[in-house]
Amino acid sequence: MPRGSSRIAAALGSPRRASRGEEDGEGVGPGVLRKGTSDMSFEELLELQNKVGTKTYKQLVAGNNTKKPSSRPPVQNACVADKHRPLEMSAKVRVPFLRQVVPISKKVARDPRFDDLSGEYNPEVFDQTYQFLNDIRAKEKELVKKQLKKHRSGQEHEKLQQLLQRMEQQELAQQERKRQQELRLALKQERRARAQQGHRPYFLKKSEQRQLVLAEKFKELKRSKKLESFLSRKRRRNAGKDRRHLPLNKE
Repeated sequence: MPRGSSRIAAALGSPRRASRGEEDGEGVGPGVLRKGTSDMSFEELLELQNKVGTKTYKQLVAGNNTKKPSSRPPVQNACVADKHRPLEMSAKVRVPFLRQVVPISKKVARDPRFDDLSGEYNPEVFDQTYQFLNDIRAKEKELVKKQLKKHRSGQEHEKLQQLLQRMEQQELAQQERKRQQELRLALKQERRARAQQGHRPYFLKKSEQRQLVLAEKFKELKRSKKLESFLSRKRRRNAGKDRRHLPLNKE
């Protein structure tokens, strides 16, 4: 018998056992095959595959290449039975210093001045809606004046004086803003009337709008006889600005 046939016979086992298995109808199982395929050549392996079949041959080769089972137990992933239940962590893993056990919903602050949910800001609608605040401010101003008469001097007098001055400045700024709104409304109505007559609409530049506002302010000051004091303050302010830009005299 050739050497290759002897190796195949050794891998298959004794012919008596093989014939006994064939008579029983079970065929050659993986338990009958011996682990001797590591020393066989490629030609002998092909011959063995043709004799025992592909399935049995794969089982034989897999039996020879089996690795030793690891002594370390398999790592089980942490699972949560309930979504509201804390996560079960392994005792072998170090727990982080900061760990969120219970989810906390973050409160998001919303500023109505810069949020689109509050709608678009319209000064005319705002003034009409909160017109009652003017009466409240007037009452507060009268109350501050009464308190100022009681406190003629001292730290409380200075605080009340600053508060009254700030309230008067806010009132003047509100009047100026209202005057500008009325001017813009008048220009819009005039532009609309010219468009109805068939004229081409003309939109004023910002510089022209500032000139109109300044002209209205001069008319108001002249009507209230405060134009001279306003011009004198304006001259002093401009003179101070010019004095800053003058070169210093070096002696």
